[in-house]
Amino acid sequence: MTLRIKLYAGIGSLFLMITILSILGITYVLSLSKASEKILSDNYKSLEYLREMAVLLDKKNIPFEKIQAQILKQQKNITEKGEKDLTDILTKNFDFFQKNQKNNAIQQTLRENIYDLMQMNMNGITLKSQEAEKLGQIAIWIITIVGMVCFLLSFLLVAIFPEYIITPIEKTTESIKQIAAKDYSQRLDVKNNDELGKLAHAFNVMAGKLYEYEHSHLSELLSQKKRMEALIDLSSEAIIGLDQNKKILFINPLAEKILQIKEEDNMGKYAQEIALDNTLMQKIIQELMVGKDENSAIETLKINIEGKENHFRKEIIDIVITPTAETHQVLVGHVILLKNITFFKELDLAKTNFIATISHELKTPLASIKMSLQLLENQKVGILNEEQKELTQHIKEDSERLLKITSELLNLAQVETGNIHLRMEAIQPEKIVEYAYLSVENLAKAKNIEINIEQPSFLPQINADIEKTAWVLINFLSNAIKYSLENQKICVDLRIENKMLVFSVRDFGKGIAKDFQDKIFERFFTIPENAQKQSTGLGLSIAKDFIEAQKGEIGVQSKVGEGARFYFKLPLK
Repeated sequence: MTLRIKLYAGIGSLFLMITILSILGITYVLSLSKASEKILSDNYKSLEYLREMAVLLDKKNIPFEKIQAQILKQQKNITEKGEKDLTDILTKNFDFFQKNQKNNAIQQTLRENIYDLMQMNMNGITLKSQEAEKLGQIAIWIITIVGMVCFLLSFLLVAIFPEYIITPIEKTTESIKQIAAKDYSQRLDVKNNDELGKLAHAFNVMAGKLYEYEHSHLSELLSQKKRMEALIDLSSEAIIGLDQNKKILFINPLAEKILQIKEEDNMGKYAQEIALDNTLMQKIIQELMVGKDENSAIETLKINIEGKENHFRKEIIDIVITPTAETHQVLVGHVILLKNITFFKELDLAKTNFIATISHELKTPLASIKMSLQLLENQKVGILNEEQKELTQHIKEDSERLLKITSELLNLAQVETGNIHLRMEAIQPEKIVEYAYLSVENLAKAKNIEINIEQPSFLPQINADIEKTAWVLINFLSNAIKYSLENQKICVDLRIENKMLVFSVRDFGKGIAKDFQDKIFERFFTIPENAQKQSTGLGLSIAKDFIEAQKGEIGVQSKVGEGARFYFKLPLK
């Protein structure tokens, strides 16, 4: 609650109590006024009418018309219980007296009727006066009690509320005097959430910064600055420092060499201004200008230095600090690091070339082994016994496995060097499915597995590399057959989805755990429980590269015990 609201609440409480007392006083005064008015308007008027009748009745020449007029007025002013009956008797006797004016007995009866009515109204006045007096006493008591309560509340409010406001102000004033005397250790312990609390917090922040400034030494700061500059200059990485507005704070020698600029000529300039004439600076600060894409890969820059191509990995670090005595963080600048990864790139290229060379060299002896096996299986060379046939079968399986590994390694080398040669052409999707099906037909029959193909009656053409796309589909089908039990089925499905043609292969094996689904397309990754299947862990990784090279998507959906669905999508023509 803010101080403004508390002041409004205090003053409003006083105003409310005054209003309550005023309303009570006015209410009871009006009630007493109405009670008095009722006595005057009711009983007093009846007494006047009756007194006038008595006076007129005592005259020698009785004015019957005037008495009749007073009786009519009395008939209209009936206020007490039983007064109407007495008035009716009075009226009846008066009518009889008018007819028998010399009858003294009826005249006396009229006087008695008038007296009875007067006595009744006198009693009414007395009773109403007592009620008014009782109402007055109640009013006095209620107003007194409410007044005492309001007085006590007002007293408490006047006694406590100023102290609530004045005490923090006095503490703040005293602390300000101490700050003026250079005692920067002063702090205010005000835990309110109102304006006084905010004032205390602002005071504590100010005192903390003054304390920090008082205990800092210029020589020490300069020494620390020189050490930091030396570390930055001697760093093996190119470093560029920017403030929060992207002004140049420092550029180390390696960064000067890469960007071909001088630090002293560009200090205080905006990085955008330098980027106007420096293409490399444009690439470096592009992420700062357009914002970072969380899904983008880490950027690698190719930069020629002294005629040699170097590779640098860019990293931008936001410098965020928490100011003294404050709780929220503030961005104060950026540091751009360019890490030289040329050595690692060269190692990677050497590894890729080695893999490609070895794979290529292995193909020749493997082809020779396969040819020799075919000759051995030919009965013209000689008939093999059962043990020899079993040995040749093992040799054949191992050679096929080695041939598959070498093919995958060659594909991997092609992918890693970035030399994926795509022969894009307009083809019918059915041809890809047919080619893949024929390639695995015998493998499926060996396990008595049925392959069901579901596709629309008409599918549009797509632009794709038929060889590499079919290779991916064959890989999916081979894995599905490998991990399916005998006498099961495999479903191949083609459909159009969001301007993409979706190829999917579903098996009904034991499925893939969720923990492995994100890693299954990584190189050399194999599911631990499937290690006995002798998988290289390269097939799905190469499949991913082949599909993404064609601007497609690849993925897997699976639940343990329900099989797996591998799919890839290619854009329609």
